[in-house]
Amino acid sequence: MTLISTTPVRMERLRIVLRGAVQGVGFRPTVYRLADKMRVAGWVRNSAAGLEIEVEGTTEQTNDFLHNLKRERPPAAVITTEEVSRIAPTGAMWFEILPSDENVPRTAAVLPDLATCPACLRELLDSADPRFEYPFTNCTLCGPRYTIILDIPYDRRNTTMESFTLCPACRREYESVRNRRFHAQPNACPACGPRLWPIPEVDRTSTLSHAARALARGETVALKGVGGFQLLVDGRNSAAVQRLRERKHREEKPFALLMPNVACVRRYCVVNTMEEELLLSQAAPIVLLRPREDCELAPEVAKSSPYLGVMLPYSPLHHLLMRQYPFPIVATSGNRADEPIAIDNDEARKRLQDIADVFVLHNRPIARPCDDSVARVSGGRPQILRRARGYAPLPVTVPRECPPVLAVGGHLKNTIAVALGQQVFLSQHIGDLDTSESREAFKRAIEGLCRLYRFEPKSIACDLHPDYASTQWAMASGLPVVQIQHHHAHVAACAAENGIDTDYLGVAWDGTGLGLDGTIWGGEFFVVTQGRFERVAHLRPFRLPGGEAAIRECSRSAASLVWETRGADAAQRVAGAGIRALLERGINAPSSSSVGRLFDAVACLTGVSDQNRFEGQAAMSLERAIGSIRTKDSYVIENRDGIGDWRPLIEALLADKELYVDAALMSAKFHNALANWILGVAQATELQNVVLSGGVFQNVYLAERCQSLLEEEGFQVFTHHHVPANDGGLSLGQAVLAGEY
Repeated sequence: MTLISTTPVRMERLRIVLRGAVQGVGFRPTVYRLADKMRVAGWVRNSAAGLEIEVEGTTEQTNDFLHNLKRERPPAAVITTEEVSRIAPTGAMWFEILPSDENVPRTAAVLPDLATCPACLRELLDSADPRFEYPFTNCTLCGPRYTIILDIPYDRRNTTMESFTLCPACRREYESVRNRRFHAQPNACPACGPRLWPIPEVDRTSTLSHAARALARGETVALKGVGGFQLLVDGRNSAAVQRLRERKHREEKPFALLMPNVACVRRYCVVNTMEEELLLSQAAPIVLLRPREDCELAPEVAKSSPYLGVMLPYSPLHHLLMRQYPFPIVATSGNRADEPIAIDNDEARKRLQDIADVFVLHNRPIARPCDDSVARVSGGRPQILRRARGYAPLPVTVPRECPPVLAVGGHLKNTIAVALGQQVFLSQHIGDLDTSESREAFKRAIEGLCRLYRFEPKSIACDLHPDYASTQWAMASGLPVVQIQHHHAHVAACAAENGIDTDYLGVAWDGTGLGLDGTIWGGEFFVVTQGRFERVAHLRPFRLPGGEAAIRECSRSAASLVWETRGADAAQRVAGAGIRALLERGINAPSSSSVGRLFDAVACLTGVSDQNRFEGQAAMSLERAIGSIRTKDSYVIENRDGIGDWRPLIEALLADKELYVDAALMSAKFHNALANWILGVAQATELQNVVLSGGVFQNVYLAERCQSLLEEEGFQVFTHHHVPANDGGLSLGQAVLAGEY
């Protein structure tokens, strides 16, 4: 006789809430398929907070479900928090996908635009596939997100794809939970989706071959991409690249390059494994790479930069163009100098008509401009220099809760941020706020980010500088304003992205930032304790004759340093009698402790560069001058009662110059002196954690030298990787510090 147990099976129900970038990545069908395989009941749905799941089964089943959910989550998903709670079973018998719930606060992260996945690329190139050569192919693993979304939750009706009615075939894909296009909001095909056409008009079936022929003729093509227009020319054609520079009024700043594949990149650049991974990542940023010595590109592409900025095709449109024209193509923002990128067809034809010869247009509306991101590998890790397509607006999770503040960043390389608890959502790179057009783009970015999260700020965080357009907007907002010192924001941003919630030494080096004493800072050391900043060291101040003019003309800063080390006659030989007079009278010669301006001066004195036609040009040239030299030889910055005295450095450098020492060695000795100074200050403070921030630390040689020296002495070094070290990271620091000031 067989005994049958009468002990009832214990059932339980789990509620799982996932926050972060969990929508638009195929998470719901993944959960559905997992639940079906494991024979559990319940439901899954998107909400304004993220992804909500309820699953019911035996204790063993629910535990296994949780374990497998972590292992099988979509690769593009970014989970910032996971909440699991046990609730009463309901006796549910099946698993389903419920409609989205919008009745909760909006904290779900909007996913960035994602590069074309391998499956969609295979379809794109398969002549037997219905989507063969269709330039708007996508699925839940790839395609536009941030640039098409109008509202949360991420449903088609809340995107710019709402006006494109799905055909029966696409509708079946969209509604089939087992299809990789299940609820792929931009889903489309040639029968029902966006279309492409050229200006001037030709046969629309040959739009991209028409563009390729224009590139071959040396013409400029304006291409409407994912986040805005790009201006394209053949990167091997010197005349074409120079013509683009003249038309765009971009004299010196390096251009980015689009290349068809990694093999092509290797032909022109030195690429290591991590750099290749970054190129091929879903973000697909522009990656700064060392050019090969035999690189046969037009020298006008990079100008004074020691790097080539290279990206791979990241949309079906770019893949198709590269098949038509498989050569390095300059791909720069579709704008005039200092203006925002164009996103609308009519706007682009008006603003770019004197630059582009040919236009490639499409009718998928772009909700917001989003330029290409820029990244590099530094210290063995990726480092973002411009945070836009592929990264924005992913949140940064910070150690402590932030007040509901809108942070409006600085004046250059502007970004904005909204703080929701321990998540700070950063906008895409907006750019410099020098023109009325860029200031309008800044306002639209604020309106868009706040509308997306239905965010009503209780206060505005901004910079101290009264002349920044972002500060002026904050002051006119009518809300309480918290002004954050520029360099405090820099180091706070780096500490926040690294999750530091203990005491640290913060090093903030850049070109310009208004100090608490009303002078121009830029070579600062802070001991940071529980959010309080004590300035413990800084660069010895020197005069900037001509004020703003000294930023453009490096000889002015150089003359100032020489004036203090070797006297007025020597200074006059560097920059002329007019600059000598400014220094002697102290007229229009503000004081500065800026390491950025020190770089300018040294670049001039070594003969490497005498001007900044774009921010950081001279410093970039000085880094480039080092070349392959690796030496521990160093000039000296003497630390006198917390003041870094550069006079011994300048005297030794001038002596080397008189002996005709090579500029490469002088540059290396200068960089080493800066790193040694940081080590000396760190040893004096005895703090274990050292945070490096500010645009100067985009210099790879300096950043890696500092990290090596400090780590050899037992310090833990933290640098930027998720947000820029330059002013593009200020909004994060402002948001974090708003509750501390």
